[in-house]
Amino acid sequence: MQHINLSYSWTPHQAQAEQRDLTSPLRNPLMDALQAVRETGSIAGAARVLQLSYRHVWGELKRWEQALGQPLILWEKGQAARLTEFADKLLWAERQAQARLTPQISALQAELEKTFAVAFDPSSHLLTVYASHDDALVNLREHSARQSLHLDMRFCGSVDAIRALNEGRCIVAGFHAPLQPDASTLMARTYKPLLKTGQHKLIGFATREQGWIVAPGNPQNITGWHDLTRTELRLVNRALGTGTRLLLDQWLQTHNPTCLPTGYDNEEPSHSAVATRIASGHADFGLGIASAAHAQKLDFVPLTQEHYWLVCLKSALNSPAVIALQQVLQSPEWQQLLRQQTGYIPHEEAGQTQSLKQCLPWWPPR
Repeated sequence: MQHINLSYSWTPHQAQAEQRDLTSPLRNPLMDALQAVRETGSIAGAARVLQLSYRHVWGELKRWEQALGQPLILWEKGQAARLTEFADKLLWAERQAQARLTPQISALQAELEKTFAVAFDPSSHLLTVYASHDDALVNLREHSARQSLHLDMRFCGSVDAIRALNEGRCIVAGFHAPLQPDASTLMARTYKPLLKTGQHKLIGFATREQGWIVAPGNPQNITGWHDLTRTELRLVNRALGTGTRLLLDQWLQTHNPTCLPTGYDNEEPSHSAVATRIASGHADFGLGIASAAHAQKLDFVPLTQEHYWLVCLKSALNSPAVIALQQVLQSPEWQQLLRQQTGYIPHEEAGQTQSLKQCLPWWPPR
């Protein structure tokens, strides 16, 4: 049994107009060669039709005979070259496949051309973003694509996102921190070694709420941070390296350092996954954002507000893609969309470049 591998190629418009048999959107060099031999009766004639050298066509036919383990051409001295029965069946099978699959192949071809058109459009931009999971960023990706800014977004923990930025794997990273950060907190001690004044620049994105995601009606009467000490409650946690986990661990280190909540080791990779665990009845509460609770029709107990920041290297600020991102964030259309999302308001200086020292006072003044 032979395996079929699909591939595609780019053809300049002029060359495409000159191609033979444009009714077939999916082409194969072997089938083209066999059809040319059938039509012309010789390798030389096939080479002329294909605009290739005799040696190339002959060599390719021999290579395919060896690869397929079957003869393709009947080589009889003094007679026109003819296809073997196996080669005839190959062409017949290809015609059958084309007849059945042409609509789907044509749709795939059109979609590929539409998608790759972005790469050839000088007015469009691509920006690689690693970011802590955030529902508003998902909406930003959809909105910015309509403005010719395409966000190649990978969700991970805040710490991993900043590390990806520092290692050159992305241009922009997304992380979150309290509205009034304290230099002595676990979050500050974690972020500070990763962010360098004079090297990194913040871009205002959003203010959002973090709190307990709980079952509808809040049957366990969960009201605040102190509920982490209630051993009968089942927690669903976020993974190490996420800003939400840092927030929870900071409270535990300060207020309950000797006893971990029930379910502390039950981790989920996103706010939506935390909400799903609670909606299914496998946990009583988990720290997350209001929009994730709203999406699952769960209740939400607000605990704190935080800034969600975008950060890039200072050297990237003048790049066309980062400039386009800042323009989208500053636009009234985007800010209106963000206000409509549960638990979010635009950052007071959305899209503006911000100083680390001014926004995150973890560094002593010089």
